[in-house]
Amino acid sequence: MAWIYLFFGAFFEIGWAVGLKLSKGFTDPLISTITVICIVISFTFFTKALKVIDIGTGYAIFTGIGAAGTALIGMIFLGDGGGAGKVFFIMLLITGIIGLKMSETNNTEQIQEEG
Repeated sequence: MAWIYLFFGAFFEIGWAVGLKLSKGFTDPLISTITVICIVISFTFFTKALKVIDIGTGYAIFTGIGAAGTALIGMIFLGDGGGAGKVFFIMLLITGIIGLKMSETNNTEQIQEEG
């Protein structure tokens, strides 16, 4: 369940990061409110995940998913610059996230068995 919390938290991190851009410096009240709500939800799920997942791995995955997702949304929907190099490094980041997740599985299972 902790991994699900982590992924939901990262999803809402993407939401608040995009919201920061769309709120135009917190001058749009509706988008600003949605952004703040996404921040609260994001950190609530992240906090729940860290009860089981190691902080280093959890934070790296949380921010990695947030960074990759935000960059992709920026390129696809917000007109941010992109290119082969940027896409390559986003894929490299995602590969690192998967690697961290796979290397953490045994340790998390061990913690759950002990607790």
